[in-house]
Amino acid sequence: MISSIRQQYNAAFTPEKYKAFLQELHSKHKDAIEFRVAETPVFIDKKFTNKILSACESIIDFIVSPNFKEITKSAIPANVNVPSENSHTHFIAFDFGICQNEQGELEPQLIEMQGFPTLFAHQIWHDEVVRHHFTIPENFSPYLNGFNKDAYIDLLKHIILGNHPNEEVILLEILPHQQKTRNDFYCTTDYIGIPVICLTELIQEGKNLFYLNDGKKISIKRIYNRIIFDDLQQQSPAIQDKGKLLLEELNVEWVTHPNWFYRISKFTLPFIDHPYVPKTYFLNELEVIPSDLENYVLKPLFSFAGQGVIIDLTNEDIAQVNDRENWILQKKVDYASVIQTPDEPAKAEIRIFYFWEEGTERPIATNNLARLSKGKMIGVRYNQNKEWVGGSLAYFEQ
Repeated sequence: MISSIRQQYNAAFTPEKYKAFLQELHSKHKDAIEFRVAETPVFIDKKFTNKILSACESIIDFIVSPNFKEITKSAIPANVNVPSENSHTHFIAFDFGICQNEQGELEPQLIEMQGFPTLFAHQIWHDEVVRHHFTIPENFSPYLNGFNKDAYIDLLKHIILGNHPNEEVILLEILPHQQKTRNDFYCTTDYIGIPVICLTELIQEGKNLFYLNDGKKISIKRIYNRIIFDDLQQQSPAIQDKGKLLLEELNVEWVTHPNWFYRISKFTLPFIDHPYVPKTYFLNELEVIPSDLENYVLKPLFSFAGQGVIIDLTNEDIAQVNDRENWILQKKVDYASVIQTPDEPAKAEIRIFYFWEEGTERPIATNNLARLSKGKMIGVRYNQNKEWVGGSLAYFEQ
C-alpha cells in the first residue's frame, strides 16, 4: 500500500528467503501451523491507520455506553447463556477489508467484530520471525499505541492471569491439538505460562473445576476461553454432553466470558453509524427489501468462520429464511486489489486487537493480524493454488 516500501520489499524477496522464513516459523512448534502463511506483510501508513482506529473507537463508544448490555440482551441464544457474566469483555477483534472509495482513495470497511480472543500469541512469534528474514523499515511496527513486544506480553499476561498463579489458569478449547489455530495455544503457553486443556479433560466436583498435571489434581480458578459454542454444537454427543457443565454456576472466572462472543458480534453492527462501517440491517426489521440485492450479503447471526454467508444474493434466498430475527443484511464490501505481488495483486483484511484490562474505562488497540487473498473472499477455499496469500500481519507507520 506504500508503493516505495512495496517495491523495495518485492525486489528483495526470493523464494529461498521465504523458505527459510517458513522453516523458522514452523520450528517453534513443529507441524502446528496448518494455514498458509503469506509471503509478505502489509505496510500501512499513518493516514490509513487513523481511519481504522477512528472506526474502532466509534464502535467502542457504543460498547461502553450504559445501555449496551440491555440493547444486546437478545444477542445471546438461550441455550448457551452462561451464568456469572462480568461487566465487560477482555478482548475485541475488529476485521476490516482494505477498499477503495468512489474518489479512488483507500479506506477500511468493517467486515465483522468479535468479543473473543484470536491469534494474540502467535502474532508475537510471527513478527519476530519476519524481522529475521526480511527488511522492515525502522519506523514500522505491528503494535499500536506505543506497545512493543514486552509491554504487549505484560498486558496480555496480566489480563489472562488476573490475580492467580499460572497453574490455576487454563486455556480451554475443544480438542485443542486438532485445531488449526493450535500454534497460538502453544505460543500462549510459551509467553504466558498457562496449560492448554481440552474440555474433555475437565474434572467437575460440585461448582469446582480441576485438571490433572502429572497425576496431580490442580484447581482451576480462571479460564482463558477459546471455545466457540457453535463449534461445540458440531461435536460428538459425548463432547456436547461434557460441554453442558459450562452452562452451570461454577467457581471460575472467565477471560473472556462466553456471552461476550454474542454481544460483540454481527448482532452489534446494525447499531453502528460510521463511514467505515457498512450499513447493516436485522432482516426481520427490514420493511422493504433493497432492489439492488447484488450489493448486499446475507449473514446468519450465529455462525463462525464465514459459514452460511450468502454472497450472490437473490430474493429467493431471502424468501427461504424462516428465522429472520437471526439474520442480517449487510452492504457488500468490495475489497481492493492493492497489494502488488509478482503475478496478480492481492486483497487484504486487517484484524485489529483490542485488550480491555479490568478496572479501565475502555479497551485499547494493541496489535494485529492480516490475511491476503486473490479470490472472491478471504479464506482458504477461495485461494487454492495461489501464492502471496494467507495469514500475515500489518506493519503500521509510527
